[in-house]
Amino acid sequence: MFSEGVVDLYDEGVITNARKTINRDKMTATFLMGTRRLYDFVDDNPAVNMFPVNYVNDPYIIGQNDNVVAINSAIQVDIMGQVVADTMGPVQFTGIGGQVDFMRGAARSKGGKAIIALPSTAKRGEVSRVVAKIGEGAAVTTMRADVDYVVTEHGVARLKGKMLRERAEALIAIADPKFRDQIREDVAALRGAGWLPR
Repeated sequence: MFSEGVVDLYDEGVITNARKTINRDKMTATFLMGTRRLYDFVDDNPAVNMFPVNYVNDPYIIGQNDNVVAINSAIQVDIMGQVVADTMGPVQFTGIGGQVDFMRGAARSKGGKAIIALPSTAKRGEVSRVVAKIGEGAAVTTMRADVDYVVTEHGVARLKGKMLRERAEALIAIADPKFRDQIREDVAALRGAGWLPR
């Protein structure tokens, strides 16, 4: 999907698509959202390819481009690296979308990076988004095996190849400082209850 801002970036020469390995020099999308200006820009524009979602979101197709950087958001990330992006507890908040497709596509891409970016807190700083255990009833959108980079305003946690203890430490380090001790306590409680390895 792309929206109105893409038109400005294209007009200013920021988006050129010149370095793409496939569909070079062309923007590729499956749907659009914006004003009449956006739709007029796309209409009969040879620089825009509109393809079905089973092509645009195919990790194999995505991975054919070099240096793909897929940036997705999340509602919660637990200390194992599981990502919740579409539910708040048992309540559906948004659709699943292409998060997993683009995470896997970027992982296939030569030089690619799959990034989950989120603020460290919600509810005006009262709730940590980095948690020991995802909220009750929440659905995992992206499995821990697919998560590489997690970014908050406090830093970057690189998770690929890390054991659970190392993942926990990396994620606690990018949580909001006022929640770090609580997350450590929650992790210790989960270990004590047998939910996590010691």
